Amino acid sequence: MKVYISVDMEGISGVATYDQIIRGGSGYPRAQALMTAETNAAVEGAFEGGATEVLVNDSHGTMNNLLHEDLDPRARVIFGNPTAFCMAEGLTSDFDVAFYIGYHAPAGVEGLLAHSFSGLFTSFKLNGEIASEASINGLFAATRGVPVGLVTGDDVICDIAEREFPGVLTVPVKIAHGFQAANSLSPTYARAAIRKSARAAVQGVEKTRLLPVPDRLRLEIGFQNPLAAELLEAVPGVSRVSNLVIAREVESAEDLLGMIGTTYELAAVAAKTMFLRESLK
Repeated sequence: MKVYISVDMEGISGVATYDQIIRGGSGYPRAQALMTAETNAAVEGAFEGGATEVLVNDSHGTMNNLLHEDLDPRARVIFGNPTAFCMAEGLTSDFDVAFYIGYHAPAGVEGLLAHSFSGLFTSFKLNGEIASEASINGLFAATRGVPVGLVTGDDVICDIAEREFPGVLTVPVKIAHGFQAANSLSPTYARAAIRKSARAAVQGVEKTRLLPVPDRLRLEIGFQNPLAAELLEAVPGVSRVSNLVIAREVESAEDLLGMIGTTYELAAVAAKTMFLRESLK
């Protein structure tokens, strides 16, 4: 029984503000500790449920956030970026179930620190529908034959997960009260709930089902400034939907993640260019 865990930071209990999730922020060290502790809760629950191997993918920002010396030593860790499959790096058909810990609401909905893959994306849709990071990574997992058994985060992403992932267990560790405000469980209570649900998810993995993979994958992303759209328009297959929005159809989940990564990097280049222009005025 092999368990794959992708862990983000925005959906961790006790985390709600930008200074916590950005490296260098005053609250970031505390958020690292909280993230590491919730990861351990999922790892411990997985092993209690019968897991023989657990792989953790550090999936937030620079993807080097977890405090490795404090992690459960039974788990292996993937960290650092860039990687080919980003938040789904290391997930293969060898795994029996995937857990998404500390996930958050997508761009375009009301939720705590809501975004999809990048704060530079103002909108993010797949086949015309708002898509979360959990949705995209769950789609990739399905192509590997791996179901999503557990999702934790704010109430918004947990509601989305329950609608999208057949048989999934969720642990809403906080309720969104705004973009940077939440009503959170105590971290101690949240960890106990995650550990219990992780154990149940492994023991009840036969109740889960794969996310259906559509034949058509049309990615549509909106930006804060037109320069990003202009840069992306140079990528083969990309069309300009509007001044601030691009779209591209891809043939596989692998290509989908690759396109997201490319878009992420070029949007960052555009943002830096615009900042430089403003600073020179």
